[in-house]
Amino acid sequence: MAIELKVPSPGESISEVQISRWIKKEGDYVEKDEEIAEIDSDKATLTLTAEAAGALHILVKEGETIAVGSVVASIDTDAKAPAKAAAPAPAPVPAPAPASAPVPSAAPKESYASGTPSVSAKKIMEENNIPANAIAGSGKNGRITKGDVLTQMNGLSALPSAPGSRVERREKMTMLRKKVAQRLVSVKQTTAMLTTFNEVDMSAIMNVRKQYKDIFKEKHGVGLGFMSFFTKAVCESLKLFPAVNGRIEGDELVFHDYVDIGIAVSAPKGLMVPIIRNAESMSLAEIESTILALAAKARDNKLTIEEMTGGTFTITNGGVFGSMMSTPIINPPQSAILGMHNIVERAVVVNGKIEVRPMMYLALSYDHRIIDGRESVGFLVKVKQMLEEPVKLMTSGNDPMKLLLGV
Repeated sequence: MAIELKVPSPGESISEVQISRWIKKEGDYVEKDEEIAEIDSDKATLTLTAEAAGALHILVKEGETIAVGSVVASIDTDAKAPAKAAAPAPAPVPAPAPASAPVPSAAPKESYASGTPSVSAKKIMEENNIPANAIAGSGKNGRITKGDVLTQMNGLSALPSAPGSRVERREKMTMLRKKVAQRLVSVKQTTAMLTTFNEVDMSAIMNVRKQYKDIFKEKHGVGLGFMSFFTKAVCESLKLFPAVNGRIEGDELVFHDYVDIGIAVSAPKGLMVPIIRNAESMSLAEIESTILALAAKARDNKLTIEEMTGGTFTITNGGVFGSMMSTPIINPPQSAILGMHNIVERAVVVNGKIEVRPMMYLALSYDHRIIDGRESVGFLVKVKQMLEEPVKLMTSGNDPMKLLLGV
């Protein structure tokens, strides 16, 4: 009996998908629930699994775009599973040859060493005192020909014997890449996007990590990275500047009393932005654990649409690739995105003295239709202050001494 395999719906509003890759080949015997193909939509990648055991018959080629619900393959459940191959017997060990046995040698072949001139070329070179190492031979195995010598004497450089590669390669854009391209162009055309910059001294954060990373890892089972500090600083700053966490919807401004942070990660299929829900209520350890899990799913193309939908603010870290400064593009319908960059030791003035400090440039791109300059600059300055005084991250941005004194 043949069982049809249809494309499942990745989510609402998605009507087409693309067969990204067949994990199994035509005619392969597959087991029930075994993954047989990867399917791309414009939002996420999902896998197609076998509904029964049997021989696979593929109906749609890789790269084809098809409607949700279409039949892409069938499984012949009457096919028998192939017998498992027996383990190969160990190869016999050859007996060592007698010590007195002569070792055969291959007959010498005629060859020319690189730089050897032909007879006519050698004669001209001797007459004109031209050393062999001054001429690049174009003959077999680099042999110098008469033409090579005459070309050198005429002051002309010999043409290369083998030109560089001129091969072009074309790949069909995935649905995810096409959707990202459309969204990026749309943002540039439909928002009043501006970018403001600042820099942060990372000394305090780096000292905290150095002092507590082993204890943190031992207690929580995850490393203490920079992203959790930035996420925490962003959440506290958004409480003071709610417009940066808002969005425009028609004629209304929408504000949130929660923070769903999108963390931009690089995945095999392209840029993906999984969401940390209610990041404002998480500890540093919870943030690190969530980022680790989402990043792993992104690398394995296992992120669901729900895990990439509904963020209110995004953080992207170009510094991991060596970026010094950039202007990140807003991830709609959000109104702002924070760009992190690489950490570089630079000379800065501290209390009237020049010191070398680990510095990072920060960039906040924002939609000027909802966020004013005062709010964008104030938000970025607050993020800077919290990162340079990380103790404030645990006291909601308040001065710890004032909390102690109740003032």
